[in-house]
Amino acid sequence: MARAAYASDPAGSRGREFPLENAVMRGPRSDYQRDRDRIIHSIAFRRLRYKTQVFVAPDGDHYRVRLTHSLEVAQIARVIARTLGLDEDLTEALALAHDIGHAPFGHAGEAALNDAMHRHGGFDHNAHCLRVLMRLESPYCEHDGLNLTWETLEGLAKHNGPVVRPNWALEALDASYPLELESWPSLEAQIAALSDDIAYDNHDIDDGLRAGFLDLDELLAHAFVADRWREVERRYPGAPRDRQLRELIRSQIGMMVNDLIGETRKRCAGMETADDVRCADRATAAFSPPLEAEERRFKKFMYDKLYYHPEQVETARRAREVVGELYVAYSQEPVLMDEEWIDGLPRVEPDRSRHIADYIAGMTDRFALSRHAEIFGTTPAALSNV
Repeated sequence: MARAAYASDPAGSRGREFPLENAVMRGPRSDYQRDRDRIIHSIAFRRLRYKTQVFVAPDGDHYRVRLTHSLEVAQIARVIARTLGLDEDLTEALALAHDIGHAPFGHAGEAALNDAMHRHGGFDHNAHCLRVLMRLESPYCEHDGLNLTWETLEGLAKHNGPVVRPNWALEALDASYPLELESWPSLEAQIAALSDDIAYDNHDIDDGLRAGFLDLDELLAHAFVADRWREVERRYPGAPRDRQLRELIRSQIGMMVNDLIGETRKRCAGMETADDVRCADRATAAFSPPLEAEERRFKKFMYDKLYYHPEQVETARRAREVVGELYVAYSQEPVLMDEEWIDGLPRVEPDRSRHIADYIAGMTDRFALSRHAEIFGTTPAALSNV
């Protein structure tokens, strides 16, 4: 499909923080393709394999983790980008990288680090994603970070929209390499963000049903799900229930994708450049108002029944204990960290505490558990609830 007028164009990229004066061109790739490849080849991306999505340290192999979730988001985002004439590679790069800043144990780990860092600016996984990509993941001889394009960094910084009050991490990075935080990001970034919503709205249904935390009858009380379920039963009346449920998830995703494409096309009317998207007075990518309202109600249901399920809350409490105790241990005895992190430990605050938080944030669930066991001799019992 032809590139839309409002799409990002790698030939017109604003470049990178560090010029590629000595770069070796490895294959015929655009700047956004190179960004995507740098993300995929990063250690931080590989660590997503053992980081919590919904369930902490799941025993079953069929539950989603941050890595599989990111791949699913990228698949959805590419389809939408292709249909709208956007740059697929930039969209994919943003989708693949969006969760790289998560601490071990997902939002439970993030909450523990934020509490531990309250005197030093706190911790936020979105800003930490930029910190990883721009400063901490450093495989190149010439500079720190992956040195991604301005458009990729902008999209990750503003994937939830304009940033009015950046935290310390994002503020410092923006001071080094301004990302125009007050404006909307590219349409590719907006599509990647909404593809994240589509993926976890529906795949969390799948995992929640599999784990027994969600009940189909309660799900069917929502028109958001019930309409598709009735169609599945009509089309496949004799199919096994597990296959019907998987068809339901596919139908849900398709419905949301088609709605997003239709509403976004309406909002793109009259736009002639990618900067028109950035200067708009509202988001350009969006669900239709009826679906947006349904999706908001459904999210509340999912929080009540799945994310804040008593077993989930208790597991999250134990996970927060692990992260909080690791932070205290490393603060009191930094020699417990890996050697390279000991060597780079700053002497003064807040840099010293932020360095320790960076170390913990990079851990996978299983590495955090093993380090906790080494230091304390044990970890909280039954940390996984599935």
